[in-house]
Amino acid sequence: MLPELKRLIEQMGKDRGLDKEIIIEALEAAILSAARKKLGNQVDIEAHYNEETGEIEVFQFKVVVETVTDSETQVALSYVRENLDPEAESGDSIGSKIDATTFGRIAVQAAKQIIIQRVKDAERDNVYEGYKDRKGEIVNGFVQRFEGGSIIVNLGRTEGVIPTSEQIHREIYKRGDRIRAYLLDVKRITKGPQIILSRTHPHFLRALFEVEVPEISEGLIEIINVAREAGKRSKISVSTHDKDIDPVGACVGMRGSRVQSVVQELRGEKIDIVPFSDDTIQYVCSALSPAKVSHVVVDEENHSIAVIVPDDQLSLAIGKNGQNVRLAVKLTGWKLDVKSEAMDANKEETGFSDLLRISTVDEELANRLFNAGFKSIASIAAMDAKTLSSMADLDEQRAEILLHEATNLLDEVLESGQERRTVIQ
Repeated sequence: MLPELKRLIEQMGKDRGLDKEIIIEALEAAILSAARKKLGNQVDIEAHYNEETGEIEVFQFKVVVETVTDSETQVALSYVRENLDPEAESGDSIGSKIDATTFGRIAVQAAKQIIIQRVKDAERDNVYEGYKDRKGEIVNGFVQRFEGGSIIVNLGRTEGVIPTSEQIHREIYKRGDRIRAYLLDVKRITKGPQIILSRTHPHFLRALFEVEVPEISEGLIEIINVAREAGKRSKISVSTHDKDIDPVGACVGMRGSRVQSVVQELRGEKIDIVPFSDDTIQYVCSALSPAKVSHVVVDEENHSIAVIVPDDQLSLAIGKNGQNVRLAVKLTGWKLDVKSEAMDANKEETGFSDLLRISTVDEELANRLFNAGFKSIASIAAMDAKTLSSMADLDEQRAEILLHEATNLLDEVLESGQERRTVIQ
């Protein structure tokens, strides 16, 4: 029996990734609990693991007194001097070993529950300590199950969760599928550490490029910024201090091998790689790629830039649902006013009348939107429902409808070839 407990402790430590001291403490606490159930809470008892004998030893301590008034906590001085310690004095504490096999079935069951709970708590702490400093990393796992729209990912010794908000909506997974995700956060909750994963976060795209492009992980190329609409399209700007390195070419790779690896991981998400420049005009023109820019007018005071493009480039510059210019705004941090050469030539102002073209917008709402800074259909289409609701003082459901109509109308305008001034706020 002696080596059996040792083997149990070592095996449990290996299987659960725990230090054996944690398991020993759990065993000691469990045996101590069992002893108190048998002997009562008033007695002074201790439990210790004996490394040499391989057993948990339980000792009951009693105070040495001349006249015993409580046999559970006291022992006679005469008895101690005669049988245990000839030099004992009143007030000393004397311990005697207790046979643990006498504790009974109920006490043993309670001890077992304590061991299970202590080991679970230790496992949770172990997981938290192992992941709390790994935020920002890419982790690999398998789809374990689905709970309320969230994907539960098996990471090996623990599980991670990808909430609905962190999933790319057009991606479909089934149980057992391999999955990679960005470790967004690690939280302590009552059930243990919760590992939050994401496939939509812009830093997931950044981390994927760090894996695929050695020059980035080595510090030769720097990713300046990332603008992403997960599952649809993204733009990243890159720079280098080494004149012999083409940062865009390095990220694209031979025959596009590096960027294609990232695109495949993101299930076909389009990725534009833009060279960063300290020259704001050059940077903005690159960010609007693949559209060509005729000229720009910079308004430093309002931190905005009027971008003039050839008539046949307006749709390309704005992009479907305003996506291209919206990503350029996020990437550069500048407010962009995009219009065609024809629009710039006649200087027509259509802002208020444009808003009235949306079927659910009356004059009162058009005034409110215009005063809130929405000067065009595209400026509405560039927003999300929550922001639009807040800025225009609308309930979120109405903002959703307005956003949907503006997006559809913007596409119709661009497809029909009508020239419109498009302001992205």
